[in-house]
Amino acid sequence: MSTSTFPSYRGHMEYVCLGCGARFNIEELHYTCPSCGGVFLLTDNSFDELKKTSAEQWRAIFDARAASKNPALRGVFRFYELMAPVLEEEDILYLGEGNTPIVDSPPALRKILGLKTAYKNDGQNPSASFKDRGMACAFSFLKSLIRTKGWTEVLAICASTGDTSAAASLYASYVGGAVKSAVILPAGKVTPQQLAQPLGSGAVVLEVPGVFDDCMKVVEHLADNYRVALLNSKNAWRILGQESYAFEVAQWYDWDMAGKSVFVPIGNAGNITAIMGGFLKLHALGIITTLPRVFGVQSHHADPVYRYYAADAGKREFKAVAVTPSVAQAAMIGNPVSFPRVRHFAEKYEAIGGAGSFQVIQVTEQQIMDSMIEANRHGHIACTQGGECLAGAKRAKELGLVSPEEILVLDATAHHLKFIGFQEMYFENTFPAEFGVTPKPELANRPELVITQAEKTALAEKDYVVKAAQNVVSRLGLAKK
Repeated sequence: MSTSTFPSYRGHMEYVCLGCGARFNIEELHYTCPSCGGVFLLTDNSFDELKKTSAEQWRAIFDARAASKNPALRGVFRFYELMAPVLEEEDILYLGEGNTPIVDSPPALRKILGLKTAYKNDGQNPSASFKDRGMACAFSFLKSLIRTKGWTEVLAICASTGDTSAAASLYASYVGGAVKSAVILPAGKVTPQQLAQPLGSGAVVLEVPGVFDDCMKVVEHLADNYRVALLNSKNAWRILGQESYAFEVAQWYDWDMAGKSVFVPIGNAGNITAIMGGFLKLHALGIITTLPRVFGVQSHHADPVYRYYAADAGKREFKAVAVTPSVAQAAMIGNPVSFPRVRHFAEKYEAIGGAGSFQVIQVTEQQIMDSMIEANRHGHIACTQGGECLAGAKRAKELGLVSPEEILVLDATAHHLKFIGFQEMYFENTFPAEFGVTPKPELANRPELVITQAEKTALAEKDYVVKAAQNVVSRLGLAKK
């Protein structure tokens, strides 16, 4: 079969409510169960048909598609049969998402850490975050609905702390036509870089006082009462697209996940849900024979999932928390929409992988910033959430949960350039007190003036160049040729 041939398999997909088990067809946009208000998963009732193809054949198919020139198979949809196998080729949206590299930490950093770490750079997606994986799937399904139902207008909307709005507005602007785009942001809590993205893509940007959870309530009300395409992780199609992260990690390591642990920040909990779900699908088909361990990481400023799993198994009760300012803005969520999905998949994961195959680690804001700066001082491009993952890996080592022999895959969910404001505050020691972050002198860095404007003005050009060069030599200790 040609690597560019679109798959012939079509599944039979339904929404399944995690609250009451009710099932609904996919001919409409559903976000929460009309019967009980629970969140949905999308399931392919024909999934067992895929078992007729051997694990070895599936590996060969997915490996061959990695070289495809067909846009519908170049990105996350090279795993079409495992994700949304009801879409037609004409509906698949590809903007270059997926196929992000896993970059090993250099020997110097690994020596400092005493750990074999590597970053999966999801900041190299089109809008510079992992959210593009889910948007590719969600918007492909939306295109399918528009085409089959003849819709002339639909509003694509999301609540966001930055990355979701950037991704949703980018994909909406590409689709155009019937799709209009709007995003609701917490006023004053989005970096200038992240605010610039939806504005640049032409979305209507609306601000709400408060935090992400406040914005989410507005969007949920709109989704319940109007025809809108909600693009947050309540959208089960987005979760399917984000499963591609797990598929790519497994493929990168030639489908051998023994001795691997994956660290993922928990915000609205959609990504960690998708990653566990993706690995479980691969395991069900025998494509991988071992589940990697999955560690969720949360800041102590937004840690409801950590608190839930820190309690004894028989006494666990999920409670939303009031968040306080966090540098990991995308994870600063006190009532994650996808928590029921986390609990669902964690139970399935541990049933196969055993106790400890899924765990949640808590870290501090100080640890997050120190780790982000430390990672990027060693050639990475980690965002604050990537710093959160490295901090989680260090904490896991302190707790004796990981060993130097394992490979720890850290999720850099976005490009660090989205968060340079926090880097600047770190270098200038201007963090507001509520963050609780004080820069380490060895990690702080500021531009240094080589020569003053007065000296430059007073000297002839040749003398100015020599004087400036001498100052560089003095500062850096250079030796002559």
